[in-house]
Amino acid sequence: MAFQDFITQIGSLGRFQILHLIFVQICFILIVPHTVLENFTAAIPSHRCWVPILDNNTMSDNNSRILSQDDLLKISIPMDSNLRPEKCRRYIQPQWDLLHLNGTFSTVTEPDTEPCVDGWVYDQSTFLSTTVTQWDLVCGSQTLNSVAKFIYMTGIFIGHLMGGHLSDRFGRKFIVRCGLLTLAVTETSVAFAPTFLIYCSLRFLTGISSSCIRTNSALLILEWTSPKFQAMVMALIFSAGGIGQVLLGVLAFGIRNWQHLQLAMSVPVFFLLIPTRWLSESARWLIVTNKPQEGVKELRKVAHINGIKNSRDVLTLEVVKTTMKDELEAAETKPSPLVLFRTPNLRKRICLLSFVRCVSLISTVGLLINLQYLTNNVFLLQCLYGVVITPANLLGNFSMNYMGRRTTQIIFMSVMGISILSITFLTQEMQIPRLVLASLGGAISSASLTSIAVLSNELVPTVIRATALGVIGIFGSAGAALSPLLMILVTYSASLPWIIYGVLPILSSLVVLLLPETRNQPLPDSIQDVENKRKSSREAKKDVVAKVTPF
Repeated sequence: MAFQDFITQIGSLGRFQILHLIFVQICFILIVPHTVLENFTAAIPSHRCWVPILDNNTMSDNNSRILSQDDLLKISIPMDSNLRPEKCRRYIQPQWDLLHLNGTFSTVTEPDTEPCVDGWVYDQSTFLSTTVTQWDLVCGSQTLNSVAKFIYMTGIFIGHLMGGHLSDRFGRKFIVRCGLLTLAVTETSVAFAPTFLIYCSLRFLTGISSSCIRTNSALLILEWTSPKFQAMVMALIFSAGGIGQVLLGVLAFGIRNWQHLQLAMSVPVFFLLIPTRWLSESARWLIVTNKPQEGVKELRKVAHINGIKNSRDVLTLEVVKTTMKDELEAAETKPSPLVLFRTPNLRKRICLLSFVRCVSLISTVGLLINLQYLTNNVFLLQCLYGVVITPANLLGNFSMNYMGRRTTQIIFMSVMGISILSITFLTQEMQIPRLVLASLGGAISSASLTSIAVLSNELVPTVIRATALGVIGIFGSAGAALSPLLMILVTYSASLPWIIYGVLPILSSLVVLLLPETRNQPLPDSIQDVENKRKSSREAKKDVVAKVTPF
Protein backbone atom coordinates (compact mmCIF):
# COMPACT_ATOMS: atom_id res chain seq x y z
CA MET A 1 0.00 0.00 0.00
CA ALA A 2 3.04 2.29 0.31
CA PHE A 3 2.93 3.04 -3.42
CA GLN A 4 0.01 5.32 -2.68
CA ASP A 5 2.48 7.78 -1.13
CA PHE A 6 4.25 8.14 -4.49
CA ILE A 7 0.96 8.63 -6.36
CA THR A 8 0.12 11.50 -4.03
CA GLN A 9 3.53 13.12 -4.61
CA ILE A 10 3.64 12.87 -8.42
CA GLY A 11 -0.04 13.83 -8.92
CA SER A 12 -3.00 11.48 -8.67
CA LEU A 13 -4.98 13.06 -11.51
CA GLY A 14 -2.66 15.20 -13.59
CA ARG A 15 -1.94 15.64 -17.28
CA PHE A 16 -0.51 12.12 -17.50
CA GLN A 17 -3.59 10.42 -16.04
CA ILE A 18 -5.92 12.47 -18.24
CA LEU A 19 -4.03 11.53 -21.41
CA HIS A 20 -4.02 7.86 -20.40
CA LEU A 21 -7.73 8.01 -19.58
CA ILE A 22 -8.53 9.47 -23.00
CA PHE A 23 -6.63 6.64 -24.67
CA VAL A 24 -8.44 3.98 -22.60
CA GLN A 25 -11.80 5.59 -23.38
CA ILE A 26 -11.07 5.50 -27.11
CA CYS A 27 -10.12 1.84 -26.72
CA PHE A 28 -13.46 1.09 -25.07
CA ILE A 29 -15.38 3.08 -27.70
CA LEU A 30 -13.91 0.91 -30.46
CA ILE A 31 -13.58 -2.44 -28.65
CA VAL A 32 -16.80 -2.81 -26.62
CA PRO A 33 -19.17 -2.80 -29.68
CA HIS A 34 -17.46 -5.93 -31.05
CA THR A 35 -19.19 -7.95 -28.32
CA VAL A 36 -22.65 -7.09 -29.69
CA LEU A 37 -21.63 -6.63 -33.32
CA GLU A 38 -23.40 -9.84 -34.31
CA ASN A 39 -26.73 -8.23 -33.43
CA PHE A 40 -26.35 -6.74 -36.91
CA THR A 41 -23.76 -8.80 -38.80
CA ALA A 42 -25.47 -12.07 -37.82
CA ALA A 43 -29.08 -10.86 -37.82
CA ILE A 44 -31.65 -13.37 -39.10
CA PRO A 45 -33.89 -11.70 -41.71
CA SER A 46 -37.27 -13.01 -42.78
CA HIS A 47 -36.87 -15.84 -45.28
CA ARG A 48 -38.67 -18.53 -47.25
CA CYS A 49 -37.79 -21.34 -49.61
CA TRP A 50 -36.63 -20.53 -53.13
CA VAL A 51 -39.20 -21.80 -55.64
CA PRO A 52 -38.85 -21.71 -59.44
CA ILE A 53 -42.32 -20.38 -60.15
CA LEU A 54 -41.65 -17.33 -57.94
CA ASP A 55 -37.93 -16.67 -58.14
CA ASN A 56 -36.78 -17.97 -61.53
CA ASN A 57 -36.78 -14.99 -63.88
CA THR A 58 -36.63 -17.25 -66.92
CA MET A 59 -39.80 -19.11 -65.92
CA SER A 60 -42.27 -18.96 -68.78
CA ASP A 61 -45.30 -20.62 -67.31
CA ASN A 62 -48.39 -18.94 -68.76
CA ASN A 63 -50.36 -19.35 -65.58
CA SER A 64 -47.67 -17.64 -63.55
CA ARG A 65 -47.73 -14.57 -65.80
CA ILE A 66 -51.31 -13.72 -65.00
CA LEU A 67 -51.12 -14.42 -61.26
CA SER A 68 -50.02 -11.98 -58.57
CA GLN A 69 -47.05 -12.59 -56.32
CA ASP A 70 -49.39 -13.33 -53.40
CA ASP A 71 -51.18 -16.02 -55.41
CA LEU A 72 -47.92 -17.58 -56.52
CA LEU A 73 -46.71 -17.56 -52.90
CA LYS A 74 -49.94 -19.22 -51.77
CA ILE A 75 -49.60 -22.14 -54.15
CA SER A 76 -45.86 -22.58 -53.52
CA ILE A 77 -45.32 -22.13 -49.76
CA PRO A 78 -47.50 -23.65 -47.01
CA MET A 79 -48.71 -21.49 -44.13
CA ASP A 80 -47.65 -21.92 -40.51
CA SER A 81 -49.92 -21.79 -37.44
CA ASN A 82 -49.85 -17.97 -37.54
CA LEU A 83 -50.99 -17.97 -41.19
CA ARG A 84 -47.58 -16.78 -42.34
CA PRO A 85 -45.48 -18.46 -45.05
CA GLU A 86 -43.38 -21.32 -43.74
CA LYS A 87 -39.68 -20.46 -43.48
CA CYS A 88 -38.27 -23.93 -43.99
CA ARG A 89 -40.62 -25.92 -46.24
CA ARG A 90 -42.30 -25.64 -49.65
CA TYR A 91 -44.82 -27.64 -51.66
CA ILE A 92 -43.30 -30.31 -53.87
CA GLN A 93 -45.67 -29.26 -56.66
CA PRO A 94 -47.60 -25.97 -57.06
CA GLN A 95 -51.00 -26.36 -55.44
CA TRP A 96 -53.22 -24.71 -58.05
CA ASP A 97 -56.30 -25.95 -56.23
CA LEU A 98 -55.61 -23.58 -53.37
CA LEU A 99 -56.53 -20.64 -55.59
CA HIS A 100 -60.12 -21.88 -55.73
CA LEU A 101 -60.59 -22.70 -52.04
CA ASN A 102 -62.77 -20.53 -49.83
CA GLY A 103 -62.77 -20.31 -46.06
CA THR A 104 -65.15 -23.25 -45.55
CA PHE A 105 -63.57 -25.80 -47.83
CA SER A 106 -60.39 -27.76 -47.31
CA THR A 107 -58.69 -30.59 -49.10
CA VAL A 108 -59.05 -34.10 -47.83
CA THR A 109 -55.30 -34.62 -47.51
CA GLU A 110 -52.47 -32.23 -46.82
CA PRO A 111 -50.29 -31.50 -49.87
CA ASP A 112 -46.82 -32.99 -49.80
CA THR A 113 -44.02 -30.63 -48.75
CA GLU A 114 -40.24 -30.76 -48.77
CA PRO A 115 -37.34 -28.84 -47.22
CA CYS A 116 -35.76 -25.90 -49.03
CA VAL A 117 -33.57 -28.00 -51.31
CA ASP A 118 -32.82 -25.08 -53.67
CA GLY A 119 -31.95 -22.52 -51.01
CA TRP A 120 -33.76 -19.53 -49.53
CA VAL A 121 -34.98 -16.08 -50.44
CA TYR A 122 -34.22 -13.41 -47.81
CA ASP A 123 -35.95 -10.15 -47.01
CA GLN A 124 -33.46 -7.34 -47.72
CA SER A 125 -35.58 -4.46 -46.46
CA THR A 126 -33.57 -4.21 -43.21
CA PHE A 127 -30.24 -5.92 -43.95
CA LEU A 128 -28.73 -6.28 -47.40
CA SER A 129 -26.59 -9.17 -46.21
CA THR A 130 -25.56 -10.91 -43.00
CA THR A 131 -23.53 -13.97 -42.11
CA VAL A 132 -26.86 -15.82 -42.00
CA THR A 133 -27.66 -15.02 -45.62
CA GLN A 134 -24.09 -15.70 -46.77
CA TRP A 135 -23.90 -19.20 -45.31
CA ASP A 136 -27.65 -20.00 -45.09
CA LEU A 137 -27.65 -20.34 -41.29
CA VAL A 138 -31.40 -20.91 -41.12
CA CYS A 139 -33.78 -23.81 -40.56
CA GLY A 140 -31.70 -26.93 -39.93
CA SER A 141 -28.52 -24.85 -39.71
CA GLN A 142 -29.94 -22.10 -37.51
CA THR A 143 -28.24 -23.50 -34.40
CA LEU A 144 -24.87 -22.68 -36.01
CA ASN A 145 -25.65 -19.00 -35.52
CA SER A 146 -25.83 -19.61 -31.78
CA VAL A 147 -22.70 -21.73 -31.98
CA ALA A 148 -20.79 -18.76 -33.43
CA LYS A 149 -21.86 -16.55 -30.52
CA PHE A 150 -21.00 -19.28 -28.02
CA ILE A 151 -17.53 -19.63 -29.57
CA TYR A 152 -16.99 -15.87 -29.21
CA MET A 153 -18.07 -16.02 -25.55
CA THR A 154 -15.67 -18.94 -25.07
CA GLY A 155 -12.90 -16.72 -26.40
CA ILE A 156 -13.78 -14.06 -23.83
CA PHE A 157 -13.82 -16.81 -21.20
CA ILE A 158 -10.29 -17.94 -22.15
CA GLY A 159 -9.08 -14.36 -22.52
CA HIS A 160 -9.99 -13.45 -18.95
CA LEU A 161 -7.88 -16.28 -17.56
CA MET A 162 -4.99 -16.20 -20.02
CA GLY A 163 -4.79 -12.42 -20.33
CA GLY A 164 -4.80 -11.87 -16.59
CA HIS A 165 -2.01 -14.36 -15.94
CA LEU A 166 0.12 -13.05 -18.82
CA SER A 167 -0.43 -9.47 -17.68
CA ASP A 168 0.85 -10.20 -14.17
CA ARG A 169 3.88 -11.85 -15.76
CA PHE A 170 4.74 -9.59 -18.71
CA GLY A 171 3.03 -6.31 -17.85
CA ARG A 172 -0.18 -4.45 -18.67
CA LYS A 173 1.24 -2.40 -21.56
CA PHE A 174 2.61 -5.42 -23.45
CA ILE A 175 -0.70 -7.31 -23.26
CA VAL A 176 -2.68 -4.25 -24.38
CA ARG A 177 -0.48 -3.80 -27.45
CA CYS A 178 -0.63 -7.50 -28.35
CA GLY A 179 -4.40 -7.54 -27.82
CA LEU A 180 -5.00 -4.51 -30.03
CA LEU A 181 -2.87 -5.94 -32.84
CA THR A 182 -4.55 -9.35 -32.64
CA LEU A 183 -8.07 -7.90 -32.55
CA ALA A 184 -7.42 -5.52 -35.44
CA VAL A 185 -6.05 -8.33 -37.62
CA THR A 186 -8.66 -10.97 -36.74
CA GLU A 187 -11.73 -8.71 -36.95
CA THR A 188 -10.59 -7.25 -40.26
CA SER A 189 -9.98 -10.77 -41.57
CA VAL A 190 -13.49 -11.80 -40.46
CA ALA A 191 -14.95 -9.67 -43.26
CA PHE A 192 -13.11 -11.83 -45.80
CA ALA A 193 -13.68 -15.23 -44.14
CA PRO A 194 -14.35 -17.72 -46.97
CA THR A 195 -16.03 -20.33 -44.76
CA PHE A 196 -18.12 -20.36 -41.62
CA LEU A 197 -15.47 -22.42 -39.79
CA ILE A 198 -12.80 -19.80 -40.44
CA TYR A 199 -15.26 -17.08 -39.40
CA CYS A 200 -15.84 -18.80 -36.03
CA SER A 201 -12.11 -19.33 -35.50
CA LEU A 202 -11.37 -15.65 -36.08
CA ARG A 203 -14.18 -14.57 -33.77
CA PHE A 204 -12.77 -16.89 -31.09
CA LEU A 205 -9.43 -15.07 -31.29
CA THR A 206 -11.30 -11.76 -31.18
CA GLY A 207 -13.00 -12.77 -27.95
CA ILE A 208 -9.63 -13.54 -26.34
CA SER A 209 -8.18 -10.20 -27.48
CA SER A 210 -11.23 -8.20 -26.43
CA SER A 211 -11.22 -9.34 -22.81
CA CYS A 212 -7.42 -8.87 -22.56
CA ILE A 213 -7.65 -5.29 -23.86
CA ARG A 214 -10.51 -4.22 -21.64
CA THR A 215 -9.04 -5.66 -18.44
CA ASN A 216 -5.49 -4.42 -18.91
CA SER A 217 -6.22 -0.99 -20.40
CA ALA A 218 -8.41 -0.25 -17.37
CA LEU A 219 -5.64 -1.47 -15.05
CA LEU A 220 -3.14 0.84 -16.75
CA ILE A 221 -5.06 3.91 -15.64
CA LEU A 222 -6.42 2.61 -12.32
CA GLU A 223 -2.98 1.70 -10.99
CA TRP A 224 -1.81 5.27 -11.66
CA THR A 225 -4.81 6.83 -9.89
CA SER A 226 -5.51 7.45 -6.21
CA PRO A 227 -8.56 5.76 -4.61
CA LYS A 228 -10.29 9.14 -4.48
CA PHE A 229 -10.65 9.23 -8.27
CA GLN A 230 -10.88 5.53 -9.14
CA ALA A 231 -14.68 5.38 -9.10
CA MET A 232 -14.86 8.40 -11.41
CA VAL A 233 -12.28 6.90 -13.77
CA MET A 234 -14.14 3.58 -13.98
CA ALA A 235 -17.46 5.39 -14.56
CA LEU A 236 -15.92 7.39 -17.42
CA ILE A 237 -14.48 4.22 -18.95
CA PHE A 238 -17.86 2.45 -18.89
CA SER A 239 -19.52 5.58 -20.27
CA ALA A 240 -17.10 5.42 -23.20
CA GLY A 241 -18.41 1.90 -23.83
CA GLY A 242 -21.89 3.42 -24.06
CA ILE A 243 -20.64 5.87 -26.70
CA GLY A 244 -19.33 2.88 -28.61
CA GLN A 245 -22.77 1.24 -28.46
CA VAL A 246 -24.38 4.36 -29.92
CA LEU A 247 -21.67 4.51 -32.60
CA LEU A 248 -22.42 0.92 -33.56
CA GLY A 249 -26.15 1.63 -33.83
CA VAL A 250 -25.56 4.65 -36.07
CA LEU A 251 -23.07 2.86 -38.32
CA ALA A 252 -25.30 -0.23 -38.58
CA PHE A 253 -28.22 1.97 -39.62
CA GLY A 254 -26.17 3.47 -42.45
CA ILE A 255 -24.21 0.33 -43.44
CA ARG A 256 -26.54 -2.60 -44.11
CA ASN A 257 -23.91 -4.93 -45.61
CA TRP A 258 -22.33 -7.05 -42.86
CA GLN A 259 -18.85 -7.14 -44.39
CA HIS A 260 -18.70 -3.36 -44.80
CA LEU A 261 -19.94 -2.86 -41.23
CA GLN A 262 -17.34 -5.35 -39.99
CA LEU A 263 -14.58 -3.38 -41.69
CA ALA A 264 -15.91 -0.05 -40.45
CA MET A 265 -15.68 -1.30 -36.85
CA SER A 266 -12.33 -3.10 -37.24
CA VAL A 267 -9.96 -1.04 -39.38
CA PRO A 268 -9.87 1.98 -36.96
CA VAL A 269 -8.41 -0.33 -34.28
CA PHE A 270 -5.12 -0.35 -36.23
CA PHE A 271 -4.73 3.37 -35.49
CA LEU A 272 -4.84 2.66 -31.74
CA LEU A 273 -1.48 0.94 -32.08
CA ILE A 274 0.23 4.28 -32.79
CA PRO A 275 -0.23 5.92 -29.35
CA THR A 276 0.66 2.69 -27.50
CA ARG A 277 4.35 3.43 -28.01
CA TRP A 278 3.96 6.38 -25.60
CA LEU A 279 2.05 4.43 -22.96
CA SER A 280 3.70 4.04 -19.56
CA GLU A 281 3.85 0.70 -17.84
CA SER A 282 2.31 0.51 -14.38
CA ALA A 283 5.07 1.51 -11.93
CA ARG A 284 3.06 -0.18 -9.20
CA TRP A 285 3.28 -3.50 -11.10
CA LEU A 286 6.97 -2.99 -11.91
CA ILE A 287 7.89 -2.45 -8.25
CA VAL A 288 5.86 -5.32 -6.79
CA THR A 289 7.31 -7.69 -9.44
CA ASN A 290 10.86 -6.84 -8.29
CA LYS A 291 11.71 -4.28 -11.01
CA PRO A 292 12.22 -1.17 -8.85
CA GLN A 293 14.70 0.48 -11.23
CA GLU A 294 12.19 0.48 -14.08
CA GLY A 295 9.49 1.58 -11.65
CA VAL A 296 11.54 4.62 -10.60
CA LYS A 297 12.05 5.51 -14.27
CA GLU A 298 8.28 5.46 -14.90
CA LEU A 299 7.60 7.48 -11.73
CA ARG A 300 10.01 10.19 -12.84
CA LYS A 301 8.46 10.22 -16.30
CA VAL A 302 4.96 10.69 -14.90
CA ALA A 303 6.12 13.39 -12.48
CA HIS A 304 7.70 15.26 -15.40
CA ILE A 305 4.52 15.04 -17.51
CA ASN A 306 2.45 16.27 -14.55
CA GLY A 307 4.73 19.29 -14.19
CA ILE A 308 6.42 18.19 -10.95
CA LYS A 309 9.95 19.61 -10.77
CA ASN A 310 13.06 18.14 -9.17
CA SER A 311 11.56 14.65 -9.31
CA ARG A 312 14.90 13.12 -10.32
CA ASP A 313 16.54 14.35 -7.13
CA VAL A 314 13.77 13.10 -4.85
CA LEU A 315 12.54 9.91 -6.53
CA THR A 316 15.54 7.67 -6.08
CA LEU A 317 15.94 3.93 -6.08
CA GLU A 318 16.92 4.03 -2.40
CA VAL A 319 13.74 5.84 -1.40
CA VAL A 320 11.56 3.41 -3.39
CA LYS A 321 13.31 0.37 -1.90
CA THR A 322 12.97 1.72 1.64
CA THR A 323 9.36 2.83 1.26
CA MET A 324 8.23 -0.42 -0.34
CA LYS A 325 10.48 -2.79 1.56
CA ASP A 326 7.73 -5.30 2.37
CA GLU A 327 6.41 -5.34 -1.20
CA LEU A 328 9.88 -5.96 -2.63
CA GLU A 329 10.51 -8.77 -0.17
CA ALA A 330 7.23 -10.39 -1.22
CA ALA A 331 8.20 -9.96 -4.88
CA GLU A 332 11.20 -12.25 -4.44
CA THR A 333 8.81 -15.18 -4.97
CA LYS A 334 6.33 -14.85 -7.83
CA PRO A 335 2.87 -15.99 -6.72
CA SER A 336 1.07 -18.60 -8.79
CA PRO A 337 -2.64 -18.30 -9.64
CA LEU A 338 -3.35 -20.94 -6.98
CA VAL A 339 -2.39 -18.43 -4.28
CA LEU A 340 -5.78 -16.79 -4.89
CA PHE A 341 -7.38 -19.71 -3.06
CA ARG A 342 -4.70 -20.54 -0.49
CA THR A 343 -5.11 -17.59 1.87
CA PRO A 344 -8.46 -17.21 3.67
CA ASN A 345 -9.24 -13.52 3.15
CA LEU A 346 -8.20 -13.45 -0.51
CA ARG A 347 -10.06 -16.71 -1.20
CA LYS A 348 -13.21 -15.29 0.37
CA ARG A 349 -12.98 -12.12 -1.70
CA ILE A 350 -12.40 -13.97 -4.98
CA CYS A 351 -15.32 -16.37 -4.39
CA LEU A 352 -17.77 -13.61 -3.41
CA LEU A 353 -16.72 -11.27 -6.23
CA SER A 354 -16.95 -14.11 -8.76
CA PHE A 355 -20.48 -14.96 -7.60
CA VAL A 356 -21.64 -11.34 -7.75
CA ARG A 357 -20.08 -10.85 -11.20
CA CYS A 358 -21.65 -14.04 -12.56
CA VAL A 359 -25.12 -13.21 -11.24
CA SER A 360 -24.88 -9.61 -12.46
CA LEU A 361 -24.15 -10.69 -16.02
CA ILE A 362 -26.83 -13.39 -16.03
CA SER A 363 -29.48 -10.75 -15.35
CA THR A 364 -27.90 -8.01 -17.46
CA VAL A 365 -27.53 -10.16 -20.57
CA GLY A 366 -30.93 -11.72 -19.95
CA LEU A 367 -32.52 -8.28 -20.02
CA LEU A 368 -30.61 -6.99 -23.04
CA ILE A 369 -31.21 -9.96 -25.32
CA ASN A 370 -34.96 -9.55 -24.81
CA LEU A 371 -35.15 -5.81 -25.50
CA GLN A 372 -35.81 -6.73 -29.13
CA TYR A 373 -39.33 -7.82 -28.20
CA LEU A 374 -40.22 -4.24 -27.26
CA THR A 375 -39.87 -2.92 -30.80
CA ASN A 376 -38.85 -4.07 -34.25
CA ASN A 377 -36.33 -1.23 -34.62
CA VAL A 378 -33.10 -2.90 -33.51
CA PHE A 379 -31.08 0.21 -34.43
CA LEU A 380 -33.10 2.36 -32.03
CA LEU A 381 -32.68 -0.20 -29.28
CA GLN A 382 -28.93 -0.27 -29.74
CA CYS A 383 -28.68 3.52 -29.52
CA LEU A 384 -31.08 3.69 -26.58
CA TYR A 385 -29.00 1.24 -24.60
CA GLY A 386 -25.85 3.24 -25.32
CA VAL A 387 -27.47 6.54 -24.33
CA VAL A 388 -28.70 5.38 -20.90
CA ILE A 389 -25.26 4.08 -19.91
CA THR A 390 -23.67 7.52 -19.48
CA PRO A 391 -26.12 9.08 -16.98
CA ALA A 392 -26.31 5.79 -15.10
CA ASN A 393 -22.55 5.68 -14.65
CA LEU A 394 -22.40 9.32 -13.60
CA LEU A 395 -25.02 8.55 -10.97
CA GLY A 396 -22.99 5.48 -9.96
CA ASN A 397 -19.84 7.59 -9.60
CA PHE A 398 -21.64 10.06 -7.33
CA SER A 399 -23.09 7.24 -5.26
CA MET A 400 -19.78 5.37 -4.92
CA ASN A 401 -17.99 8.50 -3.73
CA TYR A 402 -20.60 9.55 -1.19
CA MET A 403 -22.27 6.31 -0.11
CA GLY A 404 -19.46 3.85 -0.72
CA ARG A 405 -18.88 1.03 -3.19
CA ARG A 406 -20.70 -1.64 -1.23
CA THR A 407 -23.83 0.42 -0.52
CA THR A 408 -24.02 1.50 -4.16
CA GLN A 409 -23.82 -2.10 -5.35
CA ILE A 410 -26.52 -3.22 -2.94
CA ILE A 411 -28.93 -0.44 -3.96
CA PHE A 412 -28.34 -0.74 -7.70
CA MET A 413 -28.65 -4.53 -7.79
CA SER A 414 -31.87 -4.38 -5.79
CA VAL A 415 -33.39 -1.72 -8.06
CA MET A 416 -32.38 -3.73 -11.11
CA GLY A 417 -34.04 -6.86 -9.75
CA ILE A 418 -37.24 -5.00 -8.84
CA SER A 419 -37.38 -3.42 -12.33
CA ILE A 420 -37.10 -6.80 -14.05
CA LEU A 421 -39.66 -8.42 -11.74
CA SER A 422 -42.09 -5.57 -12.42
CA ILE A 423 -41.99 -6.34 -16.15
CA THR A 424 -43.55 -9.75 -15.47
CA PHE A 425 -46.75 -8.07 -14.21
CA LEU A 426 -47.20 -5.92 -17.31
CA THR A 427 -49.03 -7.14 -20.40
CA GLN A 428 -47.63 -6.83 -23.92
CA GLU A 429 -50.08 -4.00 -24.60
CA MET A 430 -48.44 -1.82 -21.92
CA GLN A 431 -45.52 -0.94 -24.17
CA ILE A 432 -44.50 2.38 -22.61
CA PRO A 433 -44.24 1.10 -19.00
CA ARG A 434 -42.33 -1.96 -20.24
CA LEU A 435 -39.97 0.27 -22.20
CA VAL A 436 -39.38 2.52 -19.18
CA LEU A 437 -38.70 -0.41 -16.85
CA ALA A 438 -36.43 -2.12 -19.37
CA SER A 439 -34.48 1.12 -19.90
CA LEU A 440 -34.21 1.62 -16.13
CA GLY A 441 -33.02 -1.97 -15.69
CA GLY A 442 -30.46 -1.60 -18.48
CA ALA A 443 -29.13 1.67 -17.06
CA ILE A 444 -28.88 0.36 -13.52
CA SER A 445 -27.25 -2.86 -14.70
CA SER A 446 -24.47 -0.87 -16.36
CA ALA A 447 -23.92 1.18 -13.20
CA SER A 448 -23.87 -1.97 -11.06
CA LEU A 449 -21.25 -3.55 -13.33
CA THR A 450 -19.16 -0.39 -12.92
CA SER A 451 -19.39 -0.54 -9.13
CA ILE A 452 -18.51 -4.24 -8.95
CA ALA A 453 -15.56 -3.57 -11.28
CA VAL A 454 -14.31 -0.81 -8.96
CA LEU A 455 -14.86 -3.02 -5.92
CA SER A 456 -12.96 -5.89 -7.56
CA ASN A 457 -9.98 -3.70 -8.45
CA GLU A 458 -9.76 -2.34 -4.91
CA LEU A 459 -10.06 -5.69 -3.13
CA VAL A 460 -7.30 -7.70 -4.83
CA PRO A 461 -3.52 -7.09 -4.55
CA THR A 462 -1.42 -5.54 -7.32
CA VAL A 463 1.01 -8.44 -7.44
CA ILE A 464 -1.71 -10.74 -8.79
CA ARG A 465 -4.48 -8.29 -9.65
CA ALA A 466 -4.79 -9.05 -13.37
CA THR A 467 -4.93 -12.78 -12.70
CA ALA A 468 -7.57 -12.27 -10.01
CA LEU A 469 -9.65 -10.07 -12.30
CA GLY A 470 -9.27 -12.73 -15.00
CA VAL A 471 -10.68 -15.40 -12.68
CA ILE A 472 -13.57 -13.12 -11.72
CA GLY A 473 -14.11 -12.37 -15.41
CA ILE A 474 -14.30 -16.09 -16.19
CA PHE A 475 -17.28 -16.47 -13.87
CA GLY A 476 -18.82 -13.38 -15.42
CA SER A 477 -18.39 -14.85 -18.90
CA ALA A 478 -19.94 -18.11 -17.71
CA GLY A 479 -22.95 -16.15 -16.42
CA ALA A 480 -23.27 -14.30 -19.74
CA ALA A 481 -23.19 -17.60 -21.65
CA LEU A 482 -25.70 -19.22 -19.29
CA SER A 483 -28.17 -16.35 -19.48
CA PRO A 484 -29.73 -17.12 -22.91
CA LEU A 485 -30.26 -20.75 -21.90
CA LEU A 486 -32.69 -19.66 -19.17
CA MET A 487 -35.12 -18.56 -21.88
CA ILE A 488 -35.72 -22.25 -22.60
CA LEU A 489 -37.87 -22.17 -19.46
CA VAL A 490 -40.59 -20.25 -21.34
CA THR A 491 -41.87 -23.65 -22.46
CA TYR A 492 -42.99 -24.15 -18.86
CA SER A 493 -43.93 -20.58 -17.98
CA ALA A 494 -43.57 -17.31 -19.90
CA SER A 495 -42.74 -15.45 -16.67
CA LEU A 496 -40.28 -17.94 -15.18
CA PRO A 497 -37.10 -16.62 -16.90
CA TRP A 498 -38.00 -13.04 -15.93
CA ILE A 499 -38.56 -14.08 -12.33
CA ILE A 500 -35.12 -15.70 -12.24
CA TYR A 501 -33.51 -12.65 -13.87
CA GLY A 502 -35.15 -10.46 -11.24
CA VAL A 503 -34.49 -12.59 -8.15
CA LEU A 504 -30.79 -13.17 -8.83
CA PRO A 505 -29.71 -9.49 -8.52
CA ILE A 506 -31.57 -9.16 -5.22
CA LEU A 507 -29.82 -12.29 -3.94
CA SER A 508 -26.50 -10.88 -5.15
CA SER A 509 -27.07 -7.63 -3.25
CA LEU A 510 -27.23 -9.63 -0.02
CA VAL A 511 -23.92 -11.36 -0.81
CA VAL A 512 -22.22 -7.96 -1.23
CA LEU A 513 -22.79 -7.38 2.50
CA LEU A 514 -20.04 -9.95 3.14
CA LEU A 515 -17.43 -7.83 1.34
CA PRO A 516 -15.47 -4.99 3.00
CA GLU A 517 -15.95 -1.33 2.05
CA THR A 518 -13.07 0.16 0.00
CA ARG A 519 -13.99 3.82 -0.41
CA ASN A 520 -10.93 6.08 0.12
CA GLN A 521 -8.82 3.03 1.02
CA PRO A 522 -5.39 2.52 -0.64
CA LEU A 523 -5.03 -0.30 -3.12
CA PRO A 524 -3.50 -3.46 -1.61
CA ASP A 525 -0.17 -4.22 -3.28
CA SER A 526 0.78 -7.55 -1.71
CA ILE A 527 -1.09 -10.58 -0.47
CA GLN A 528 0.02 -9.60 3.04
CA ASP A 529 -1.97 -6.38 2.66
CA VAL A 530 -5.12 -8.42 2.08
CA GLU A 531 -4.37 -10.82 4.91
CA ASN A 532 -3.67 -7.95 7.35
CA LYS A 533 -0.19 -9.27 8.17
CA ARG A 534 1.66 -6.02 7.77
CA LYS A 535 4.84 -5.75 9.79
CA SER A 536 5.47 -3.11 12.38
CA SER A 537 8.04 -1.61 10.01
CA ARG A 538 5.14 0.23 8.45
CA GLU A 539 5.68 2.96 10.99
CA ALA A 540 9.33 3.14 10.03
CA LYS A 541 8.39 3.57 6.39
CA LYS A 542 6.17 6.49 7.25
CA ASP A 543 9.18 8.19 8.80
CA VAL A 544 11.16 7.68 5.59
CA VAL A 545 8.36 9.11 3.45
CA ALA A 546 8.09 12.08 5.77
CA LYS A 547 11.70 12.91 5.02
CA VAL A 548 11.05 13.03 1.29
CA THR A 549 11.09 16.64 0.17
CA PRO A 550 7.70 17.64 -1.30
CA PHE A 551 7.91 18.40 -5.03
